[in-house]
Amino acid sequence: MPPRKPSPVGSHVPVGGGLVKGLAYAREIGAQAVQVFVSNPRGWAPSAGDPVQDERFRGECAAGGIPVYVHAPYLVNFGSPTETTLRRSVEAVTHAMRRAMAIGAKGVVVHAGSAVAGAHRDDAMKQLRQQLLPLLDAADPDGPRLLVEPTAGGGQALCATVGELEPWFAELDHHQMLGVCLDTCHLFAAGHDLASPGGAKKTLDLLVKTVGRGRLGLVHANDSKDPLGSGRDRHAAIGEGQIGKDMFAELFRHPATRGVPVVVETPGDAASHRRDIELLTSLRDS
Repeated sequence: MPPRKPSPVGSHVPVGGGLVKGLAYAREIGAQAVQVFVSNPRGWAPSAGDPVQDERFRGECAAGGIPVYVHAPYLVNFGSPTETTLRRSVEAVTHAMRRAMAIGAKGVVVHAGSAVAGAHRDDAMKQLRQQLLPLLDAADPDGPRLLVEPTAGGGQALCATVGELEPWFAELDHHQMLGVCLDTCHLFAAGHDLASPGGAKKTLDLLVKTVGRGRLGLVHANDSKDPLGSGRDRHAAIGEGQIGKDMFAELFRHPATRGVPVVVETPGDAASHRRDIELLTSLRDS
């Protein structure tokens, strides 16, 4: 049996002005995988997209062997007690899944959500099932998976730690179209001690135990500006935060991440993103 391909390392890329601009940025930084927004990340208005750019983007990424991922808007929250937010969350994720299919994306990343102040967690989890399960049932089995991203743990998070993925998945019947996106900054902020030797292995072992093999679809590789358990989602360049670079080498060695794309969402410009990609690639290959 041939060895599995190493994890492609890439970045979230800006697509202001169109997806083709994102391709140019990906080439500039040497990205082997890309994540994009297909609408305003901080708004609800959907974007129709440009079929010509969609086709070119999809074709060039496929030709270059570059896996693509879509990040849904940050406002999406299936645990919200506000009817308008809930309705718009359904519409936004439906739109993201449709656009992801059009550009050949492998997954759509959605934050796990929160119960919001004053709301009851059990009610929020029931809403999650009522609203999201029909979307998963309607998804094309050959299309992108929905990848839930545990949050940094602030507020009444529905899922921040890896262990909290268990009830989240159970509420959705461990649907075949459901996967996981792990953000290293979020994990650290939520209390997973990735900075200690063996911390990444312990966390990924727990992931496999909690949701099973093959559920990890994407990794967001970000260092953290804040200390362990801070509950704060503030990204730092790789090796320049509280986690440090050694953890990422450990992460790449774990069987759960083999072949799983890794993208950075670190602050900075193209030069700094290129440095992060080169550093991660060297840690992967060490």
